[in-house]
Amino acid sequence: MAEFWGAIEAGGTKFNLAIGKGPDELIAERRVPTTSPEETLAEVISFFKDHDPVSAIGLGCFGPVDLAGGCITNTPKPGWQDFPIVPTLENALQTPVVFDTDVNAAALAEGRWGAAKGLQNHVYITIGTGVGGGVVVNGQAVHGLIHPEVGHMRVKRHEDDLDFEGICPFHKDCLEGLASGPAMKQRTGVAAEHLDIEDIAWDIEAEYLAQMCHNLCLVLSPEKIVLGGGVMAKPGLLAKVQKAFVATLNGYMNVPDDGNYIQATALGGIAGLYGAFALAMDGKQAG
Repeated sequence: MAEFWGAIEAGGTKFNLAIGKGPDELIAERRVPTTSPEETLAEVISFFKDHDPVSAIGLGCFGPVDLAGGCITNTPKPGWQDFPIVPTLENALQTPVVFDTDVNAAALAEGRWGAAKGLQNHVYITIGTGVGGGVVVNGQAVHGLIHPEVGHMRVKRHEDDLDFEGICPFHKDCLEGLASGPAMKQRTGVAAEHLDIEDIAWDIEAEYLAQMCHNLCLVLSPEKIVLGGGVMAKPGLLAKVQKAFVATLNGYMNVPDDGNYIQATALGGIAGLYGAFALAMDGKQAG
């Protein structure tokens, strides 16, 4: 008898739900708006109860999260901070829920089905409303004190960006405060997608992202760095990041020179849901 898995991509605006033998063999899908925890999870629970039982449910969730406690921690979403999302689902459905961040889940998906397929050590970064990163080492998502928070690393200020304060409410000019989509809009007054690729703002953006890749390369030595998110959809940005990355290394390390060491996501907007399936199918939290 075929085994079925459940997948939940939990975002700040919506929950994407699916059931299937895998992400490419679905039998049911649903999208639920993210409102209060009680209202949202009632719909999630109803969705899974309306179908045959699944062996496990993978939950890739917006964060930061407390993996041991099964809850989201320091979020501005009303009602969600410290809400026991995993215990609530497990108690209602009597099904194990494998819990991780949305970016760790997406990183696992890129390694199983996407741009890092077949690799055991890689990093996935999403640059959009925020900046987040998932790290995979020896085929498993990295956990430690909590989980990687790549978006809050510090980077050196670009010489043409010294007067911009940054928008992170915690650190002002960390990577997310300087390179997220909202940061670009606040710096220029124009949404990133409407900026011409020759605007200096994109050179500033590429420099910050190249520094991020420089740090990840030297600290983690991944076999590939995969970049996704709405900001990375800008044609020409990836090439700028790749060029700036080579310049930051300045010949210190030998990295593949075929233009594929830093690569665009192959899964795009479906990486999170695919990642939730990866969590469920692995059957346990890695790390």
